Amino acid sequence: MEILLEWILRALLILVTAYLIPGFAVNSFMAALVLVLILGLLNILVKPLLVLLTLPINLLTLGLFTLVINAVVLQLAVSLVDGVGSDGFVTTLLASVVMSVLSMVVGIMKR
Repeated sequence: MEILLEWILRALLILVTAYLIPGFAVNSFMAALVLVLILGLLNILVKPLLVLLTLPINLLTLGLFTLVINAVVLQLAVSLVDGVGSDGFVTTLLASVVMSVLSMVVGIMKR
């Protein structure tokens, strides 16, 4: 039950992000739910490899390159889900940052 609530909460955060970021669009709650699922899978399967491959850059930027990695994963997920769109990589990068901040705020509030 807790996993389902977390999934729904993440979908709501994606909808809020779409509202806040012009050029990042989510057509429906169902599309947001699918995006959450795809993002979860990509974060498990692809993101660790990207982090490993870009470790030197990540070290040089003191971890800030992780924002770019998150945006790449989000852009890949957006390209796989019908009903979700982004005007470009910069828009996806902004959406990724907003989603991270919103997730952090919600995490603090849940304590």
